[in-house]
Amino acid sequence: MHHDLGITLSDGWMSSDAPGTKDHRSTEAARGSDAAKWQVEEAIARGYATATFWCGDVCPDRPDGLKDGFNGWLTKTGSSDRAPDAWGAIGIWAWGLSRALDYLETDSDIDARRVTVHGHSRLGKAALWAGAQDERFAAVISNESGCGGAALSKRIHGESVGSINTAFPHWFARNFRQYGNREATLPIDQHELLALIAPRPLYVSSAEEDDWAGPRREFLAVKAAEPVYRLLGVAALGIDDVPPVNHPVGADLRYHVRTGKHDLLGYDWACYFDFTDQCVRRATLK
Repeated sequence: MHHDLGITLSDGWMSSDAPGTKDHRSTEAARGSDAAKWQVEEAIARGYATATFWCGDVCPDRPDGLKDGFNGWLTKTGSSDRAPDAWGAIGIWAWGLSRALDYLETDSDIDARRVTVHGHSRLGKAALWAGAQDERFAAVISNESGCGGAALSKRIHGESVGSINTAFPHWFARNFRQYGNREATLPIDQHELLALIAPRPLYVSSAEEDDWAGPRREFLAVKAAEPVYRLLGVAALGIDDVPPVNHPVGADLRYHVRTGKHDLLGYDWACYFDFTDQCVRRATLK
């Protein structure tokens, strides 16, 4: 996330396609390789601290990763023989985000009442789950989290429940697999996950060319969660269909779709800083 030599490189397992890795381990070539996604200097200039941890330190992102990390301290079972309702990697990563907040509450330089949890792609899914479970997070940001995140599962377009569970069998509880190619039988959908965050501020974003994650599916989930936000006194989005690209809509409940592909860009960060300025920094918190 940055070139600073004071940041310790993780010694945990890394995917072979991660920049700067050799034999599934980070090398110095990894340092700062994804710095463009993090906008650290801009965050500091806007008056924010930024914190992260490597999700693989609590659960490696591979099908047999549930035997390692935090889950390995509790059980020796792998992803294939765990209980049908046992958590997967997304749940463990969300648990790790709450443990990070535990630490931030002990740091006198941080106002832990105003921490916003955010994530991109698979970690956008984890951020939503962490925010839904842990009301200490003042706001939640989901950047192109797609299927199993902010996108409706029953509106099948792009990644489906079947394809995500086939490609990433370790991400979710095994119970979720029974809905592959049977999405219509799901008793719930992702808008209800978003509604669990209400009335705290929530920002969901999409990318115009990210058809796999599904911009319309993500927008419709936000719209379907809107009645719960309104019930709790939060203003509506003010729009009934996907807004024009690069045109954020809403206030405490907010959405945008930007030009470009699946990524976390400077445009997204600028929108998120404006959002937290208006909805978290200046909010009166109890």
